[in-house]
Amino acid sequence: MFNYYLHLSLANIKRQHGLTWLIAVTLGIGIAACVITFGLLLLMSKDPLPTKSDRLYHVQLDNWPLNESAVSPNLPPEEVTWRDAINIVQAKQAKYQAAHALTWGMVTPAEKNVPPFLAIIRATHGEFFPMYEVPFLFGQAWDNMPQDQIKYITVLSKETNDRVFKGINSVGKTIPMLGQLFTIVGVLDVWQPTPKFYDLSMGTFNQAEDIYIPLNLKAELELPHGGNSHCWENNLANTYAAFLYSECVNFNLWVEFSDSLQKQQFEHYLNSYTDQQRTFGRFPKNNNNTLLNLKKWLDYQDVVGTDMYLFFYLALLFLIVCLFNAASLISHKFSAKSSEIALRRALGANQIQIFLQCFIETLMLGLLGAAVGLLLSLLGFEAIKLLYPSFDALVQFDLSLVLITISLSLASSILAGAIPSMSVCRLTPAVYLK
Repeated sequence: MFNYYLHLSLANIKRQHGLTWLIAVTLGIGIAACVITFGLLLLMSKDPLPTKSDRLYHVQLDNWPLNESAVSPNLPPEEVTWRDAINIVQAKQAKYQAAHALTWGMVTPAEKNVPPFLAIIRATHGEFFPMYEVPFLFGQAWDNMPQDQIKYITVLSKETNDRVFKGINSVGKTIPMLGQLFTIVGVLDVWQPTPKFYDLSMGTFNQAEDIYIPLNLKAELELPHGGNSHCWENNLANTYAAFLYSECVNFNLWVEFSDSLQKQQFEHYLNSYTDQQRTFGRFPKNNNNTLLNLKKWLDYQDVVGTDMYLFFYLALLFLIVCLFNAASLISHKFSAKSSEIALRRALGANQIQIFLQCFIETLMLGLLGAAVGLLLSLLGFEAIKLLYPSFDALVQFDLSLVLITISLSLASSILAGAIPSMSVCRLTPAVYLK
């Protein structure tokens, strides 16, 4: 019986192909709007490091003066000073600890046919890599080293290694940059955390950096201060050292704990540290230190803004409008074959059988709507990549979104076709047989 109803549905779709495609496109447009906004919402709100997001914490210290706040109403700054970053990392009170900052500089490859280029650089401690589970293609990271130990070593991103060394294992080779000759100790595999949780200052979904160097080289080479820099002190001397040893904040500080006990011990250490610094004339306020785990940090930064949820709700309303239009079109489609249905009723088909026939035809329309919705969703995601290149790593149309599209289309077609199907199966055969 199912095969018979399927044959009738395909015959009706073929006979009324114009109306069929109009229904499919109406459903597809509404579904694509929902899938695109939901897909972005889903990808923006995902956990970028699910294996340890509950053990990874962002550190904030309130070194602002009395009666002033870095972030209203009374929150500490999001970054820390150079002195605090170095002191806390060197204290080694957590499983992993790393401070880092964004900078940039010229790379002047010695290889032929590779022109010089401006690279985005992350100056950091060596524990940055195991703490964030950064994958390596070749080599490995450096260990956290004493602040006074200067080594011109670097880790390259996969893209930079492909650009300069054509993708070969470059560990042990040297690369001229920043006016020095750096030795390559590692090459990363593809790595693009989404969102870019460890430093949101230059964009939530920006690409990861091109090159990584030890943090103390930032001071040694007096590299530019990238990312967020905030100061409350006035009349600072116009020197690099004056900025580093001021109360200006520019460095992101993250720690990873082995367990809750270590977290409690670290909180006690932070309070003791700021108490000690207060004796040197710093941290005039009472302790206002903050530790936010990765998920709370993303919530604090409002990575998924209210406007994104608003767009999704508007897309749902648009889908409802499309459903009303599709229901009207389906009603017209079923009404056009009232005589055929009346004849089948007269020949013995009951209401349930007529409803099943209409239901199967509605499912076929839903599958066509899913095909249109998938195509429009793919085009929509490609348009987003084109208009917003920084979203390229974020926008991914995976299997889960395909299944959501098909399920949403089938559910929408059933909702749109339910009332027309029930109406047509209750018609009086005698009226149409005359």
